[in-house]
Amino acid sequence: MRALIFSDIHANLDALEAVLAAAPQHDATWDLGDVVGYGGSPNEVIERVRSLPAITHVRGNHDKVCCGESSALSFNPIAREAAMWTQSILTEENNQWLRDLPHGPVDIEGRNATISHGSPLDEDLYILNIREAWPALQQMRTQTTFFGHTHVQGGFGWNEGQWFEMKPTYQASSGVASWSLPLAEGTHYLINPGSIGQPRDGDWRAAFCLLDEAAQEITFYRVPYDLARAQGRILMAGLPERLAQRLRDGR
Repeated sequence: MRALIFSDIHANLDALEAVLAAAPQHDATWDLGDVVGYGGSPNEVIERVRSLPAITHVRGNHDKVCCGESSALSFNPIAREAAMWTQSILTEENNQWLRDLPHGPVDIEGRNATISHGSPLDEDLYILNIREAWPALQQMRTQTTFFGHTHVQGGFGWNEGQWFEMKPTYQASSGVASWSLPLAEGTHYLINPGSIGQPRDGDWRAAFCLLDEAAQEITFYRVPYDLARAQGRILMAGLPERLAQRLRDGR
């Protein structure tokens, strides 16, 4: 079984289409949440994601706010403005789809894997370092938990009291790039595929990963996309210019 795993599309249609075009053959897709927020194409992205076969979802914090399930008061002013704009243009059907997204974590049926937006202990908690990863790794029910929320590709692991961090390193800074992580027996992993629509690890390219169960391997990817077009969608929507600028920065 091969699973395509992605997170934090944030209404960036151009980045999503580039990822779907570049993704290797797979049997299932796991979406870790934040389909909307920040970007200029929320309805189009929801409809594209809804069309994907054999997909499992969990909700993200922006998904909750943009459909009115949660307050935007905890967001910074730019994120709040984008969320309120998104809420104002969502179709009724797409708004309801966001409301119906499952609360994470979700164990993948028949697989030794779990998906969550933030920490599997609390969907709104960020995991940015070993200290924040430790409680979740100690309580994991499956070998691997895939999470998003931070927009930073990589992850953390634990084996017999040894803690470690994983960060993909790419030979090329442009074009499609990949980096593979063999999965060791007896090791627990927290894996972040990175963000499709708004990376924050200094690499502007869209990020995702692929789990290959037969090979016992996770491959991380970075894929370029039509950045100028994605920026144009943000500006044409009247959203804050900063949201367009940060796509180029990868921050």
